Amino acid sequence: MKIIYTSHLEFRLKVRNIHYDLPRKVFKQAKEHYYDNLTKHYIAIHQFEFGGKIRDVALTYDIKNDLVEIITIHPIKPYQKLSRINSGRWKKYEQ
Repeated sequence: MKIIYTSHLEFRLKVRNIHYDLPRKVFKQAKEHYYDNLTKHYIAIHQFEFGGKIRDVALTYDIKNDLVEIITIHPIKPYQKLSRINSGRWKKYEQ
């Protein structure tokens, strides 16, 4: 699959001072993938060092034919992830 970055993602990488290759690594290495029933996007979660700490990073993406379009990336707190799973907003997605 080909991976492309949206202009929004590229802007967020600069604003949040995130290395350009991190979204690609998160997508490829993530063990957790979800489908967000509210936004209709896919979410990948993986741990990386972010801001000097090991944190969960959430990557939002879409799948279009044989193309992965990464929309945005941000750190996510454990309670945020759990509340979205427990509420049913996020459903497990097997890649």
